[in-house]
Amino acid sequence: MTTIGIICEYNPFHNGHIYHIKKIKELYPNSTIILVMSGNFTQRGDTSLINKWDKTKIALENKIDLVIEMPFVFSTQGADIFAKGGIQILNNLKVDKLIFGSESNNIEQLTKCAKIQLTEEYDKKTLEYVNNGLNYPTATSLALKELGGTQIEDPNDILGICYIKEIIKQKSNIEPITIKRTNNYHDKHLNKISSATAIRKALKENKDIKKYIPKETIKNINKDCFIENYYKYLKYKIITEDNLEKYETVDDKIKYRIKKYIYESNTLDEFIEKVKTKRYTYNRIKRMLLHILCNFTKEENKKCKDIHYIRILGFNESGKKYLHKIKKQTNIPIISTFGNIKDLMLDIELRSTCIYSLIFKNQNEIIKSEYKNKPIIK
Repeated sequence: MTTIGIICEYNPFHNGHIYHIKKIKELYPNSTIILVMSGNFTQRGDTSLINKWDKTKIALENKIDLVIEMPFVFSTQGADIFAKGGIQILNNLKVDKLIFGSESNNIEQLTKCAKIQLTEEYDKKTLEYVNNGLNYPTATSLALKELGGTQIEDPNDILGICYIKEIIKQKSNIEPITIKRTNNYHDKHLNKISSATAIRKALKENKDIKKYIPKETIKNINKDCFIENYYKYLKYKIITEDNLEKYETVDDKIKYRIKKYIYESNTLDEFIEKVKTKRYTYNRIKRMLLHILCNFTKEENKKCKDIHYIRILGFNESGKKYLHKIKKQTNIPIISTFGNIKDLMLDIELRSTCIYSLIFKNQNEIIKSEYKNKPIIK
């Protein structure tokens, strides 16, 4: 039986995700699908509009067989580190294939680009562009174009290259496969298959989104749970913190701008617009602020360079059988409850969930779910 891996955020789960799963089932009818999913915080520096347990239920209801948590320390980082965490988990679970959405749908081209990005020459070119004042995404794109003749600018293709790089670096046998995206990741307009960006925008504007997401998503979305609603907590943290550079992704060059503009900004968007520069992009700053909010430090990050465990959030019968088969073959613990092991990554997970709970009426339930919930069984 073929084992398929998906790495995702599901923020929120929508018709495009259903399309992705259906396409996988068409290609590999008897496969077991393993999902590595971001929890309550995501790679764009956002909060998840649906908590991790409800996202797990939705995934299982839509033919996912096994749901594994992407730890906070990987799920809230840039594309390279995000990809590293996802591939390490799938590699430990002996997955056969990784299937991801792609704008170009050209796996040969993406693989070529990944191999270029693993060279010293590419690193030198990228650093050269960064030193000339360009932000990192632009620098990587230009270095790739100069060395390989191809400019990759679409977000899913960029992330796909990161996945392929990690497969190569980890000497994994996972085969990367693309599925053509039916929309642009950053598209802010609602279509039959709309991007998560467009859906989140529509939710903020109180538009009707019933056509674009399944009923189970509508039922579980918390419209209060946007990262903007945590701004007052972030503002307090920044004003009272003297050592901002201790937090992951915050450096000396940006900390002064953060301190300067926090006093005169009334909203998160206003604050980021004032802080960002040509070198520091909107999403990069958003991730910095999330790490400040959740007290995630550089020191902690140094101790969490690799996946320490595989945490199960849910499974069906097929997922259960696969877990039983694979447990003895993995090099790291597979855990089903919070107390199975003592680990810094889990401590950070609990802390981030406590912060995530701040805007909820049922705060205690959200916090308790972190360490009391067992995997959801369908």
